[in-house]
Amino acid sequence: MRSAPLGTAYRVAAWTAVFYLMTLPLLGPLRALWVAVAAFAIQAVVLFGKISPAHRERFLSVVGGRTHLASWLDSRPAWFRTAVPVAILAIVALSGLGMSPYTLDVATNAGIYVLLALGLNIVVGMAGLLVLGYIAFSAVGAYTYAILNTQMHLSFWLALPIGGALAACFGLLLGLPTLRLRGDYLAIVTLGFGEITRITLNNWNSVTNGPNGILGISPPSFFGFPFTQPKHYFYLVLVMVALTAFFSRRLERSRLGRAWVAMREDETAAESMGVPTLKLKLLAFTLSAFCGGVAGVVFASKQLFISPESFNFLESVMVLCMVVLGGMGSVPGVILGAVLLSFLPEVLRGAAEYRLIVFGAAMVLLMQYRPQGIWPSSRRFEEFRQEK
Repeated sequence: MRSAPLGTAYRVAAWTAVFYLMTLPLLGPLRALWVAVAAFAIQAVVLFGKISPAHRERFLSVVGGRTHLASWLDSRPAWFRTAVPVAILAIVALSGLGMSPYTLDVATNAGIYVLLALGLNIVVGMAGLLVLGYIAFSAVGAYTYAILNTQMHLSFWLALPIGGALAACFGLLLGLPTLRLRGDYLAIVTLGFGEITRITLNNWNSVTNGPNGILGISPPSFFGFPFTQPKHYFYLVLVMVALTAFFSRRLERSRLGRAWVAMREDETAAESMGVPTLKLKLLAFTLSAFCGGVAGVVFASKQLFISPESFNFLESVMVLCMVVLGGMGSVPGVILGAVLLSFLPEVLRGAAEYRLIVFGAAMVLLMQYRPQGIWPSSRRFEEFRQEK
């Protein structure tokens, strides 16, 4: 006999309270709370199968479908959909005036991750090519600016397009030998490229200073006004995020974006209809790498110090999780996913021993019950609904 949703909810709440009370004397209030959260997540996964099919379908129609906000926005006129992001951008810009330096620093790091996620969304979300070594392009841009600035005293604004262009060249070189690869094979090749880049930076002492990194990087300046405070970097990154999001949105709705989507859904069928899949793969790699290189330049100018340890494999995984969490192919979803995963470690900093457990449990639950992401695009939503 399958239990009703209400009875299952009562049982989950009761056992969660029991876990909390049992571990409270041993672990303390904060740690006991995280143990109770983990117990709640495990029970939710196990007991979900005991809900009747009718109630399960009703639950998934709400939780697993598109958000009401996304559906409501899609039904609005074009001018309204344009005014909403402009208003959000203005609110974020005004809120930066009242933030503390610590919050501004965290928000700036989140903006850099948004730049990386938007760049990765081009090749993963739009073109459907799985890339696991994306952080290597950010490393190319960061080291380009660091070397040009410390050795040739080149300014930030001149190094910004150079770093992006050099990263785009590396993306083109990576795309050439991987044109015929798909799925896991492509992911393994890109993973190897990321590790080769990190090891090269770690061992090329004469150029990159090896594991010691590069110190003395100059901050940006605008007409003689130096960027020395966290709010300066916050507004710089905010402007760059707005421009990148606008470019990604236009690219998504263009003829090129639709060709990428066709290639993502069925490469053989797209090629038979005249879509030049080989050229589109190269273009996706190149544009995505350019965005990663630009984000790397901004990162180096903010940190004023870089080392190979800042560009390890876990960073690539984190950026990929941001794209998947928000919704592959959805620009607002990718931004939302990057912001959430950037602030989550700071929120859970008080429970450093358990935050990876909570993060992993949240990702498992999301991929189980909402694989299309928090804010999927309309096309991805229809695809998952038809598969269901």
